[in-house]
Amino acid sequence: MDIVDLVSRRSTCLRRGVGAVLVKDKRLLTTGYNGAPSGLKHCLEVGCLREELKVSSGERHELCRGLHAEQNAIIQAAVHGVSIRGATLYCTNHPCSICLKMLINAGITEIVYREGYSDELAARMLEESGIQVRKR
Repeated sequence: MDIVDLVSRRSTCLRRGVGAVLVKDKRLLTTGYNGAPSGLKHCLEVGCLREELKVSSGERHELCRGLHAEQNAIIQAAVHGVSIRGATLYCTNHPCSICLKMLINAGITEIVYREGYSDELAARMLEESGIQVRKR
């Protein structure tokens, strides 16, 4: 979880810094943090539409210009040709329902997180998925 905290410091999100690490067989596969796509201006530069509209955490994800840490960890695996099937996700926060759907389909078998996230659908889907989960 110390590595996850370090990765989260790279975040360019104005609202919450999130870090994620995918690990398999005690080997770090990829990392991800939340922020704008590569080559685009960061939220630190252009502001946050969700903040301006006072959107609550866990709602209206489509208004955010950034990717979530979990999404970036999965994308890094795809870009570099690294299989993450059977891996464990370590993350500063419980995944949202969008990220959880991606993690399920990527074959993640365990999620270890530190802080909760306000997303009831994610909690229900996680229970149904059979993915092991630990709060740490």
